[in-house]
Amino acid sequence: MDLGFTPAQQAFRDEVRSWLAANIPAEPLPPMDTPGGFERHREWERVLHEARWSVVAWPEAYGGRGVGLVEWLVFEEEYYLSGAPGRVNTNGISLLGPTLFAYGTDEQKDRFLPRMASGEEIWAQAWSEPNAGSDLASITTRGVRDGEWFVLDGQKTWCSRGAWADWLFCIVRTDPTSQRHSGLSYLLVPADSEGLERRPVGRLDGEPAFAELFFDGCRVHESNLLGAEGQGWSVAMATTSSERGLNLRAPGRFLAAADRLAGLYRELADGGSADRSLLDEVVRAWTGAQAYRWQTYGTAARLMGGGELGSASSMMKVFWSELDVELHATALRLLGDRGELVAAAPDAVDAGSWMSGYLFALSGPIYAGTNEIQRNIVAERVLGLPRK
Repeated sequence: MDLGFTPAQQAFRDEVRSWLAANIPAEPLPPMDTPGGFERHREWERVLHEARWSVVAWPEAYGGRGVGLVEWLVFEEEYYLSGAPGRVNTNGISLLGPTLFAYGTDEQKDRFLPRMASGEEIWAQAWSEPNAGSDLASITTRGVRDGEWFVLDGQKTWCSRGAWADWLFCIVRTDPTSQRHSGLSYLLVPADSEGLERRPVGRLDGEPAFAELFFDGCRVHESNLLGAEGQGWSVAMATTSSERGLNLRAPGRFLAAADRLAGLYRELADGGSADRSLLDEVVRAWTGAQAYRWQTYGTAARLMGGGELGSASSMMKVFWSELDVELHATALRLLGDRGELVAAAPDAVDAGSWMSGYLFALSGPIYAGTNEIQRNIVAERVLGLPRK
């Protein structure tokens, strides 16, 4: 693989960098997991969309620029390095969007993709249940046919953005006699549907980052069925491939954090307060981010050549999630007691972002399928090891 960028790709990087420098908000936006912050982030999605930066790899007909995977990775690098706001519609753009392109009808693509790209409709993922997290095949939420409608009954939990989202993508059991992977269907559900109750779930910081969902006779029209009825597992696996692999966690996120970590070490070292025994950890974090970057570009090259991501996405998920934890933990070890200060404290470093980043990173080995499950997948499907 050629590790260099073409002149056109470099020009694209320069264009992205210039636009972000001129347009990102001068002050950080409020947290997106609050009503006001959610809407401010929706407004930012609209700004990105108007300049055709919200979904650069999508076709122009759906609001994108039609660029390739390499350019999309370049965009992600520049986006995170610029310190631009978080993307409130990540669940839609990064997870459901690719699934719609693969399984959606033309009518579904025309209905949902433009509004997703513009931020007019924000999406939440409604998969996990109280007794079905990483073991997605054990879900029990039912979707019973009633003519042109599915009638949903059951409960979902840990629904990210679920408190404020406009739509949900949901997996339900539409064949009551089925077990495990069979008899599941993938539905797109309006969040304001009658028979759907949303209960925000607060984190330790008090922000309602999640929601519990309760379906009680909630009716969803068959036009919102993505893929064939009873084939929801296959459709869901396309989404999980995006969730664990390229789409959800492109290297730009970790490259930016690793650069910040290296800068933090240099700043502390120049001031004479750095614990120099931690230098090796800083170097390992920075090297890990670079390794993930080039591994991802190699994966992109394989995909552009007609290959598939498949179970390799599980290896990527384990790597980036554990890298994220160790990177932030190293920063906190460098900061010592100051790492625990909240943003408003006079001596807080980087507005307390290292601690908040660490707390978020701890969820990485859990969401998108726990790392224990991912290691089993790698053992069986990549290494060919027998089941115990």
